Amino acid sequence: MPQEEAAVTVANGAPAAEPAGVKSARRAIDLIETFAANDVWLSLSDLHARTGFPRSSLHGLLRTLLEAGWLEVDTNTARYRLGVRALICGTAYLDRDPVVPYATEALERIREKTGYTAHFARREGTDVVYLETRESRHSTHLVSRVGRTLPTHATALGKALLAELTHDEIDGLLTGELSALTPNTITTVEALHAECAKTRERGYAAEIEEGSLGVRCVAAVIPYRIPGTDAISCSMPVTEVTDADAQRVGELLAEITAELGQQLRRAGIR
Repeated sequence: MPQEEAAVTVANGAPAAEPAGVKSARRAIDLIETFAANDVWLSLSDLHARTGFPRSSLHGLLRTLLEAGWLEVDTNTARYRLGVRALICGTAYLDRDPVVPYATEALERIREKTGYTAHFARREGTDVVYLETRESRHSTHLVSRVGRTLPTHATALGKALLAELTHDEIDGLLTGELSALTPNTITTVEALHAECAKTRERGYAAEIEEGSLGVRCVAAVIPYRIPGTDAISCSMPVTEVTDADAQRVGELLAEITAELGQQLRRAGIR
């Protein structure tokens, strides 16, 4: 048995308690993700309530993360938020992803052809993570969505990617009632299955004000992996777009993502 494995296994073969170093690392990651999930400054009491970690452990973790640049502190209120190291590491992920430059080029084409905002995203469990965005030149939206997440069931991007999965895989991934972001969000897995079936039939996904009021979206998977992990969407003002307009944009996305998938496979990107 390898030394590392032996160190965490007791004599009868049952797993031993997690080593202190591993436990601290896990807690540090959980703490960083807690900050990422909240857009407010958090105190030690806030973090204790959200994580359940002992206050004594939190003191040490906060000090270590602060010294390493992963956190910032407001000394007047003793509250913390994510530090600049989180941005540096997040940017490094994008810089090193071989798909991003190709996807960015495709987003530029879509914006030029449609005039609407285009997004490139990847599924991470039950969420889609936005990796790149090209805003409409007429948009007044000034905050980038890159790095943000939305639930798969409430977005055209997510539905396009869920449609890549089997019925049983979707059931295993999403259980119970689904959260509603707007009054129009699908909240049952049964309704989601029906939407995925429509997506497979027409070649792109669609939603109207399910993820955000005032916005309708269409999206198509980039077919370079099986099942697909990445997709591109187009966001359109609901008051300015007819069903026929949305269909034309959806078909354009299906065409451009198919070309992008071929391009990525020729480049050996999997």
